[in-house]
Amino acid sequence: MLLLLQCRMLMICQQRVGQSMMLLETALHTAHTHNATNMLRPILSSIRGYSTKHASTTLLRRNNANSKKLFMSSLSTEPDYDVIIVGGGHAGCDAASASARVGARTALVTQRIDTIGELSCNPSIGGIGKGHLVREIDALGGVMGEVADQAGIHFRMLNRRKGPAVRGPRGQMDRDLYKAAMQTQMLELHENLSVIEGGVEDLLLDEGLGIESMAPLTDEDPSSNFGFGSNTSQDQKRMIELASSKANQQFRQARIRGVIITDPKTGVQKEITARAVVITTGTFLRGVLMIGKDRYSGGRHLRDSEEVEPPSVGLAKTLERFNFPLGRLKTGTPPRLDGNTINWDACVIQPSENPAIPFSHLRQFRGEQPPNVASGNLIDCYKSATNEETHKLVAGYAHLLPEYDGNDGKGQGPRYCPSIFKKVERFPERTSHNSFLEPEGLNTNIVYPNGMSGPYPEEIQLKIMRSMIGLEKVDIIRPGYDVEYDFVNPQSLTHALETKTIGGLYLAGQICGTTGYEEAAAQGIIAGTNAGLAAAAATRGEKSPSPFLLGRDEGYIGVLIDDLVTRGTTEPYRMFTSRAEYRISLRADNADLRLTQKAIDYGLVTDEERITSLAARETLIEDRIEDLRKFRLFVTDWADRGGKDLMGGDQMSKKSGQKKSGEEVLGMPHVTLSAVERIIRDVQLEERNKAVLEEKERNDEQGQSASSIPDELSVPNVMEASPPAIYDTVEASIKYKSYVIRQHKDMESWRKAQGLRIPPDFIYDHASMPTLSKEEIEKLNLVRPATFADASQISGLTPQSLVYLYHCVQKRNKDRDWARRKADETKNRDKKEVSATMKE
Repeated sequence: MLLLLQCRMLMICQQRVGQSMMLLETALHTAHTHNATNMLRPILSSIRGYSTKHASTTLLRRNNANSKKLFMSSLSTEPDYDVIIVGGGHAGCDAASASARVGARTALVTQRIDTIGELSCNPSIGGIGKGHLVREIDALGGVMGEVADQAGIHFRMLNRRKGPAVRGPRGQMDRDLYKAAMQTQMLELHENLSVIEGGVEDLLLDEGLGIESMAPLTDEDPSSNFGFGSNTSQDQKRMIELASSKANQQFRQARIRGVIITDPKTGVQKEITARAVVITTGTFLRGVLMIGKDRYSGGRHLRDSEEVEPPSVGLAKTLERFNFPLGRLKTGTPPRLDGNTINWDACVIQPSENPAIPFSHLRQFRGEQPPNVASGNLIDCYKSATNEETHKLVAGYAHLLPEYDGNDGKGQGPRYCPSIFKKVERFPERTSHNSFLEPEGLNTNIVYPNGMSGPYPEEIQLKIMRSMIGLEKVDIIRPGYDVEYDFVNPQSLTHALETKTIGGLYLAGQICGTTGYEEAAAQGIIAGTNAGLAAAAATRGEKSPSPFLLGRDEGYIGVLIDDLVTRGTTEPYRMFTSRAEYRISLRADNADLRLTQKAIDYGLVTDEERITSLAARETLIEDRIEDLRKFRLFVTDWADRGGKDLMGGDQMSKKSGQKKSGEEVLGMPHVTLSAVERIIRDVQLEERNKAVLEEKERNDEQGQSASSIPDELSVPNVMEASPPAIYDTVEASIKYKSYVIRQHKDMESWRKAQGLRIPPDFIYDHASMPTLSKEEIEKLNLVRPATFADASQISGLTPQSLVYLYHCVQKRNKDRDWARRKADETKNRDKKEVSATMKE
């Protein structure tokens, strides 16, 4: 009755627009449901200055066309929160943590509190490229690394035989422990963070072309905001400028002011207001689940249940209404196996490393092991493999696979985590593909067969699994399935992950076209930080902050986001070390040295222990490198003590009269830091013992009692072995020193070359360009870029490959020019010979 009475009053007061708008704002504040809002649309339309288009807003433009002033009810009352995070997955959790840590009043809204931190697919964290992301998230104070350490039950450093730059830490998780640890983080360990259970149905928006965000970001250099040294590169200044609210005002059609949620217990809808919203819906955006030819709506299956979590349809429709470029992607999860029915003896054991390298920098600095490593609660994984019989089944039952909405019915899945059908289709010459059997926890018999996703009917999945080594009698506990979902082309975002069309709306995770927990969390921490910084500043009445951005030269997170927002993606994006042109500098071991100080400057890291441990680690590393630089021996002494093969072989004997420092020797191939430190320690002990003996002899001659240890000024200190907290970083910093210099020179050459043209007849194939991947060759032949700048915009083409392409084109041009010169010389010589013959 109150709502109807207010509507009648509005009709009477139509000519008094100002008073009517005040009453209308009150009515809209009372109307919590779509139906109530719909009742107001005829009244809204009848008020001068309004149209039906603006029915869901409280925006009034003054009739004066020159006036930019706006009146909003959202300005007259304080929002419920500064930031709302939609979704409790990996992107949502790290977004919520980041927003709360920078001081924003944050709400995490999730359909079910008991699914926060769920590992929906593979129960593992990290890997090649992905492990770098986890270490960077931890360096920024994020939660994924610490939670992974607490839940890890099997740890390995991938690519250990290769250089430090491409080594990737990976951990197998106990699903229950991971979820419990993440829920503890979200529910108990963060100030400013509330968790709300409910499904987000739609967004609350104020619409209007060019409308200002309620939480704007500025384009000022960050040094003016935070008072730290101005070392911002030109590339970063450009990113900051493009991420500012001012730069995107021309594209803005609305601004966020909250969300509409449905209470899961009562079914009642209500509004929650905020200055910024981060959407991290994962696979839920108009999600469709598929097994065989069966299709049904959902974002995912609940673990250990037939129950399906409902998709998010309202949000998808709103994004569509604002012309966001939407597409369809798919991903799949394999069947879960009963470990009690596996013949483990027929499989190849894959034990955990012990001791392990933690994901958490703090844990590593303290010298602590992850809890389950310390207590000995570790599991073994095992390796099985497909065979020709498996491949016959996979191909023979292909007609029973789902029909998808995207890619002409084939679906667009992740290229680098393909289904077993895609593997067999793409590599017909292969007779076997590995599958790693990964137990899902310490207290369960459920096993995850990595690499075996394929949404065949359940009985076909069983046939395929039973054709494999060790799985001849296996039982399936739950069949695998695929999910196809909407994603937003990330080119519609800024580097802060704010949408250009709706101010204060941020996206992170699979909604941006990525695949993987680590990629999602990496985006979450950037989106949450920027939303939190901007909203908290607006609430406090402070000037707008600069966005928190990472450049490609600062971290893999910077590479990930730059790839997404500048190139977009047409398939699920996965991080690899090859995507980073500065990967020699961007190692997993030095993530804190690269990023933590920046996080401190922005208020993202305030933990005193993390701050002091960073300073201590920096000092220890600098001191150890300086000690290695100062210590010098003749090369023959190095070789005698370390072995010629270890110390460079014949190259050492050729420089017998020269001295080399410990730093120079460590920079040589196959020389380890431990070997150099051992030699230095041996030499210093010999010098110390010699000094002690000389002191004793002196004292004996003078008739004095011998001192056990001479004065420190006359006796050198003895080098101790580098502790694990700094070992990898010291070794890699020295070994990669010259490569880092060359890397920067290569990138500088590449930047200067972007305007150069690529010959239109240039041939892209593996014969002439063997280091390019199949994907890169395929895309270059499809696009055939005219210039290197055009080539740099091709999604999936790595910067390192672009540099390689540049060198190939340059070589081809030089070879062609040389051939032309030779042809001209031959032609001129022939002419001269003919002329001479004619004269004779």
